[in-house]
Amino acid sequence: MQSVIKNGQVLADDWLLLAKEAQLADLPENTDCIVPLALWQAEREALKRRPGALAIWLDADEEVEAIAADLPNFALIALNFPAFTDGRAYSSAALLRQRYGFKGEIRAIGDVLRDQLFAMRRCGFDAFAIRADKDPHDALKGLADFSESYQSAAEQPLPLFRRRALSGRG
Repeated sequence: MQSVIKNGQVLADDWLLLAKEAQLADLPENTDCIVPLALWQAEREALKRRPGALAIWLDADEEVEAIAADLPNFALIALNFPAFTDGRAYSSAALLRQRYGFKGEIRAIGDVLRDQLFAMRRCGFDAFAIRADKDPHDALKGLADFSESYQSAAEQPLPLFRRRALSGRG
């Protein structure tokens, strides 16, 4: 079973991530599943009726706007990084948090490495499925690589100068 970093710890992943070409018949009964966007679009009503929690994953070239009206149906949204150098999912996470107010879990999947975690969290990710050939316990340390951030972000809407002014240290 794969691990996931969530809430500052490495945990066993209880979700089944379906392949991009998955069909409705591929879903096991009573299992929490992360389905690809194409399957959601083709089988929306059947997926909403099945037992178990439902989540969706978007590839880097799939727009958040395609699921905006459906967000209440998902406990989790996974955003795929097809390559370490493809950063489109950062924008998707920020849109989900800031424009659409999504409060559920946003998980990074795919080519996810330690060096990305701090920036991912700032954009709105709160769970990370580290690439299978990397140690998730080592990657967890990446969340503490920096002690402070100057700029505002999804996870901290106030820039440092405003936080300091509010604390009286300004």
